[in-house]
Amino acid sequence: MKKKRLIPILLLRNGWLVQSKEFSRYQNLGNPVSSVKRFSEWASDEVIYLNISKDDIYDRRREDQGYSNRHSFLEIINDVARVTFMPITVGGRIRSLNDISLLLGAGADKISINSIALQDSSFIGQAANEFGSQCIVVSIDVKIINGKYKVMAKGGSENTGYDPIEWARRAEAEGAGEILLNSIDRDGTKEGYDLKLLSTVSESVRLPIIACGGVGNWLHFAEALEKTKVDAVAAANIFQYTDQSVYLARKYLYDQGFNIRPPDLLSL
Repeated sequence: MKKKRLIPILLLRNGWLVQSKEFSRYQNLGNPVSSVKRFSEWASDEVIYLNISKDDIYDRRREDQGYSNRHSFLEIINDVARVTFMPITVGGRIRSLNDISLLLGAGADKISINSIALQDSSFIGQAANEFGSQCIVVSIDVKIINGKYKVMAKGGSENTGYDPIEWARRAEAEGAGEILLNSIDRDGTKEGYDLKLLSTVSESVRLPIIACGGVGNWLHFAEALEKTKVDAVAAANIFQYTDQSVYLARKYLYDQGFNIRPPDLLSL
């Protein structure tokens, strides 16, 4: 039986890793590379690295403190790829097939697309044909509006009108290989995943679903794996504040009998 995956998510905003709450409030966490190295040493299954910058400014203005400076997302991904042994999914500000090609060349293993796919769903098929379906992850950000789930674009600021089931099926038909499903309402709340959202979407498509949004403790991972058909559980903020957090989360799930890789720390 295929193993379930445990995936840290890193958010990059103008050269800094940040934590997010409801896609609108951000707190700087630090260096854009060191966390990736740490997650790799803790034997994460993979990592998702998302660029949520509103512009192309990545200067951290910390050269005086000995921090190496970078001026593009591509440079940062090059740095990230050098310090990890795990697969990396990279997304954010992707506008063309050439953007995908450059990121894969810099060391990304998979690419997450969002707004560009919503603007033109045929882009999913173009990317899948060019690079392989297994390489293309469609990220779906969902918000409850007037009591209904709606797919949001442009960093959660624009209501597309799509129902998430409808959009997930469209992404599947166009050739996506995987879906990253994120609840904006739960983002940063520590209240747990939106299990209803995860259940309805994961039962409506054959694609692997990565759950995201709202994790506050290890139990929330277990709830998603037990009560929905998701293939992976992901989170951002919780992994930044506990030493060996990926290892501890994996140990908790493994001890509870979930079908995941056994906990192990890579030899340094």
